[in-house]
Amino acid sequence: QVQLAESGGGLVQAGGSLTLSCAASGRVGSINVMGWYRQAPGKQRELVADITRARSTNYADSVKGRFAISRDNAKNTVSLQMNSLKPEDTGLYFCNAKSWLGQPYWGQGTQVTVAS
Repeated sequence: QVQLAESGGGLVQAGGSLTLSCAASGRVGSINVMGWYRQAPGKQRELVADITRARSTNYADSVKGRFAISRDNAKNTVSLQMNSLKPEDTGLYFCNAKSWLGQPYWGQGTQVTVAS
C-alpha cells in the first residue's frame, strides 16, 4: 500500500500563485507515476499534471504554461507550482500515484479556491 499526504491548498486571488506538495509513504518503490487531479463542484475529476519516475511530464491543456510539476524521487514527493491562477482553477486537488502495474492511490485532497 501507498499513503499520500497533501499540503499547500488555500485561498488566493486571481493571478496569484500556490504550491501544492504531496509526500508518499509505504511501498514507495512500487510507484512509477505521481501527479495531481482536480475536481470542481458538479464536474468530473480531471488530470492536471503528472510525472513519471524518469521525470517525463504531462499537462492538461488548460494549465500548460502556468503550472509546473516536479518530483523528488529520493524524498518521494511531488509538487505542483501553480501560477497565474484563474477562478476556473478552483477545486479539490488530489495527489495521485500509480504503481508500475497501474494500481492507483489517492490522497484525501486539498482545496484550492481562486477568488476573482
